[in-house]
Amino acid sequence: MQVKIKDVAKRAGVSVTTVSRVLNGEKYVKDDLKAKVNKAIDELGYAPSQIARSLVRKKTNLIGVIVPDLTSSFYSTILSSIEQVASANDYHLLVCNISEDIDKELKYLNAFQEMRVEGIIIMHEKINEPIRNLIHKIHIPVIFSSVKPMDQKFISVIVDDYAAAFDATKYLIELGHESIGFIGGDMRDITSGQNRYSGYRNAMAASGKKLVYEHIRFGDYKVQSGYDQMKDLLGTETPPTAVFVVSDDMAVGAMNCIRDHNLRVPEDISIMGFDGSLLTELVRPKLTSMEQPIHLMGRVTMEVLLKQIEGDKMPDEDVILAHRLMIRESCRNRNDERN
Repeated sequence: MQVKIKDVAKRAGVSVTTVSRVLNGEKYVKDDLKAKVNKAIDELGYAPSQIARSLVRKKTNLIGVIVPDLTSSFYSTILSSIEQVASANDYHLLVCNISEDIDKELKYLNAFQEMRVEGIIIMHEKINEPIRNLIHKIHIPVIFSSVKPMDQKFISVIVDDYAAAFDATKYLIELGHESIGFIGGDMRDITSGQNRYSGYRNAMAASGKKLVYEHIRFGDYKVQSGYDQMKDLLGTETPPTAVFVVSDDMAVGAMNCIRDHNLRVPEDISIMGFDGSLLTELVRPKLTSMEQPIHLMGRVTMEVLLKQIEGDKMPDEDVILAHRLMIRESCRNRNDERN
């Protein structure tokens, strides 16, 4: 049978109230009584109900997290940093992988509300009207991480995706590439879809480079998608000499496709990734990537949310972190060929 708090009180020879005070860490309990209670807990193997304690303290220490795709190296890395900060502050994560299904998200958000989570982190921006209405209605702090939704009410922790994509494309141009392809993400996404595509287009225009639309493809950020879109690019009459891919996962898929077609990276085609995930160091050749500070992004997201939970003053604007180019081995300098 399950051991109850009254069983602990009976074994220790104290009141249920005293046991409750010991469990809640209250100061005003005599040391000898505290020792008796702890001894009884050990002997009986009593485990206090977190739900019951939460109802008493009116604090659950739970954070709900909505992740679009846990198989992504980017999301698994950022989630790891969020968990580290949460754990250090005695908070626990309820992680929900929606697999890009926003109907699931509405279900999980309602569950978060019922479980009285203290804060919510959302890592994607496809928000429909029912979801928007719900997160406006509930009195729970909400923060977006790595994405910026159209709704301006909520704070986001992000990089400047437009500037990062512009700089990534500019780097390929500076390496002497005239024909630069693009494998983008979901154009329903403002942050990683539209902004990165705009950065690419404008960098090409600013350098006077011709935009070849048959060299532009869109995928879903996953490895297989990168493979499939790269296969399409290789099937064009004159494939590009370099391709900017807006996620490291898709970039790895593109590299695999190039190799399967008996071509080489970077000798035949240069590949530029985006994110700076662990994959960049694991693949061969190592992947040059425009890096988001993923660990910092997760840490800052959780820190800002904790301040919001505690009622501290929130930032007036989004927290924008610096991006940086990480040069590795997957991009070739074609200027040397002209000298």
